[in-house]
Amino acid sequence: MRVARAFRLSITAAMTALALSGCMRRTASVAGSPQPSLDSIAYAGLPAMPVAYAAPAPAPLPAPYDASYHLDAGDKLRVVVYGQEGLTNTYSISAGGTITMPLIGAVPARGRTPQGLAADIAARLRNGFIREPSVAVEIEAYRPFFILGEVQAPGQYPYVPNMTAESAVAIAGGFSPRARKDLVTITHTDAAGTSRTVAPPGTPIGPGDTVLVGERWF
Repeated sequence: MRVARAFRLSITAAMTALALSGCMRRTASVAGSPQPSLDSIAYAGLPAMPVAYAAPAPAPLPAPYDASYHLDAGDKLRVVVYGQEGLTNTYSISAGGTITMPLIGAVPARGRTPQGLAADIAARLRNGFIREPSVAVEIEAYRPFFILGEVQAPGQYPYVPNMTAESAVAIAGGFSPRARKDLVTITHTDAAGTSRTVAPPGTPIGPGDTVLVGERWF
């Protein structure tokens, strides 16, 4: 009986040792060899795909102005002389049609384009003041327009690009009760002289123009 009992105990101990060693081997196997993922199986051997990044949006450009616009009294200009802070400033065209700058004094501006004025300023600065001046001229504010006649608030107002006679009437508070609403008189003055045009309210107007709203006859 004792022998049989000892034999059974030895067999039980051996089986327990074998079971423990098998568990340890299985645990080590799992830890050392991770199972491949579905992605790694599907894309095995394929080159890495490039990642695309959205480019940053470009900075907004400055608002353009009409390069062929002819300057006149009342226009306010931004004159930039690169590298010369003492000359870079805002200048208004006087009633005489000039701007006055340090070093070079009065410069005729009436009737010129912004590019033409910039070229003249550069030529004057080059004549004994700055060796190679770089000059830019931009319109900071256009000369005002005028609206008269049968509107609620006739007078002088700042000009905004792409205006029409109709928008000028709106800025002046709208038509008066006696206004003729189908036609207006637009007076325009430039280097060629002064012209008057009778036109519908949707007609474009320019800086310095005068819009006259007449009285209706009935």
